[in-house]
Amino acid sequence: MRRPALTLPLRLYRTGLRIGEPAVAGLLAWRARRGKEDPRRLGERRGLPGRARPVGPLVWMHGASVGEVLSLVALVEGMIARRYSVLVTTGTRTAADLIGSRLPPGAVHQYVPLDAPRWIERFLEHWQPDIAVVAESEIWPNTIVALDERDIPLILVNGRMSERSFRGWERSKRTAAALLSRIAICLAQTEDDGARFAMLGAPRVSVTGNLKFDAPIPPVDPQQLNYLRPMMAGRPVWLAASTHEGEEAAIAYAHAELRTRFPNLLTVLAPRHPGRGAEAAACAAAAGLRTARRSAGGRPHPSVDLYVADTIGELGLFYRLSPLVFVGGSLVPRGGQNPIEPVRLEAAVLHGPHTSNFSQVYEALDRAGGAALVANGAELADNVGRLLDDRSRLTAMAEAGQAALKPFEGAVARTLSVLDPFVAQMKLQGLHAAGRSRA
Repeated sequence: MRRPALTLPLRLYRTGLRIGEPAVAGLLAWRARRGKEDPRRLGERRGLPGRARPVGPLVWMHGASVGEVLSLVALVEGMIARRYSVLVTTGTRTAADLIGSRLPPGAVHQYVPLDAPRWIERFLEHWQPDIAVVAESEIWPNTIVALDERDIPLILVNGRMSERSFRGWERSKRTAAALLSRIAICLAQTEDDGARFAMLGAPRVSVTGNLKFDAPIPPVDPQQLNYLRPMMAGRPVWLAASTHEGEEAAIAYAHAELRTRFPNLLTVLAPRHPGRGAEAAACAAAAGLRTARRSAGGRPHPSVDLYVADTIGELGLFYRLSPLVFVGGSLVPRGGQNPIEPVRLEAAVLHGPHTSNFSQVYEALDRAGGAALVANGAELADNVGRLLDDRSRLTAMAEAGQAALKPFEGAVARTLSVLDPFVAQMKLQGLHAAGRSRA
């Protein structure tokens, strides 16, 4: 099928990034100085390989940040079980630090290059992936065009297209069609997502569900679990997870409101970006709370009111220690963070009104009684107090949440069933290449 020609805005974008490559390199250097890039691996962001390509067929899988790349882990395992090597790329340091310990043997990690044409070409020339699998909404024009020029199938999995993003793309429908038509198949999370991709010009769309429902539960260090559990025993505990700027004040307010009723209350606060740990602790201290930071060696001793868990990859630890979790990014307009992990680890969930990133999940949890909406710090304090005071209700809420997730499972199996024909084609091409080399 003939693809739409690249529009003028796309051609200008491609030319601009080719000419402006030195400026993009300067931006990378600036980000490295601010700690937003890994200076030891900065070359990978320019398409320079950090290691050798594995021998044989290779699947490239990309997730921009933590949530996206973790949703790919089961697919990575599925490809390795089919005896293919997997290259996993991420765009953030946090995701890179986290995924390094989660990848099975047979998978390697690299940072994804920025969308400068020469850097993408250099990346593809070295890695030569047989197929590319990208999670959610990573639509980078130069990368899409470069894959298309090399006849490398691009598959969008766990595809998400919010109403807001759709309205933005709709104003440039020809540009959207020129890009989406170059995606071999788009596997959407929901019917609404699929309809939006189709209306924007994606020619082949299927709805396979949300991979995050099938993602492995976050791991835990048993030694740390056994160390912290007795230290926190006997105290009412709740966790504010993945919080964003503007939410810590409401959490500190809630604790201050509750400490007369619960004198030994422990609030654990895990900021979405661990680098904000000092800021979160300062906010709590300003409310008169005694704080300790995990990254600085602090522990949740009896004298600590609010414990800042500002480390990477330890949410699984604190989900297991907290029967009640407020999921952040939802009291401020950030679309809400993922509630699936705490629910699967038997926690009741509270959240704010801004949940567009996981609207389907939150609607199901709220409807089943596995989660509850709070609008501000006062409502947060009221709900935390009532639930910590009623353990049977807390347990029932956690059980209702787990039951609400059951109907959404199976996205990994459905996604792998779509990927299998592409994998079979890779195998066939490999056999043909081997036959030619013997001849």
